[in-house]
Amino acid sequence: MRKFNHLLYWLVVIIVLTIAFGYPATSYTEAFYFVSMLLPVMVGTSYLFNYYLVPKYLLERRYMKFSLYTFYTIVGSCYFEMLVILVAFIVLANYQYENMNPVTTNVFLLAIVMYSIVFLNAFILLIRKSFASQVQINTLKTEKLKQGKGHLLIRADRKTSKVTYEEIAYIESLGDYVKIVKTDDQIITTKEKIGVLSEKLPDSFYRIHRSFIVNGNVITSFSKESITINNESLPISRTYKKTVEQKLMSANHP
Repeated sequence: MRKFNHLLYWLVVIIVLTIAFGYPATSYTEAFYFVSMLLPVMVGTSYLFNYYLVPKYLLERRYMKFSLYTFYTIVGSCYFEMLVILVAFIVLANYQYENMNPVTTNVFLLAIVMYSIVFLNAFILLIRKSFASQVQINTLKTEKLKQGKGHLLIRADRKTSKVTYEEIAYIESLGDYVKIVKTDDQIITTKEKIGVLSEKLPDSFYRIHRSFIVNGNVITSFSKESITINNESLPISRTYKKTVEQKLMSANHP
């Protein structure tokens, strides 16, 4: 998906520049060829600046090196821009300066266009990162809220019971019913769906199977195939195996 977005972005750039460069001389074919030759310089400059200089120097607060390498990048990109103009002069204009598109001979304008595209790309990346950070913040807030509640409200036997997270050993789906097994071996049976309960539980609970959710804090032992709680061996399905292994190892369970 990321590669598709990049391709779409540069395709839009080609179309817009072809129209902008081709309009003054009403020669869109020539403008397309020129933009195609200039595109590698714009792409290289954009990716060098946004994916190397910014994260490695600017975000690391190495401002002197960032400024120096940015200057080198500007000089280098302008040099390659001049080479593109020279190639256009030879290939597109057949050594006839008057045949060249007036826009493509304006070095200053081309530099402005190129760096406008570079900084537009930087702005888009900033927006995407801000959005991703906001999603992460919202996820952490939701998780904190779950931890703060500290309990589930379970409807069973015509009454609502409060079950704290610490009391839950594991949850088992039994078709139309769900069995909540507590750490003291008491059992609560409810018509709640296991998927609904999973969304209400904090990250300390692991979905290990379509029919099982376990409390990671009360696991006594585990293997690649099963988890043991209250002397009960619960299976780990292939669907959840990789995620469960990562959580178990990171949690440093015995």
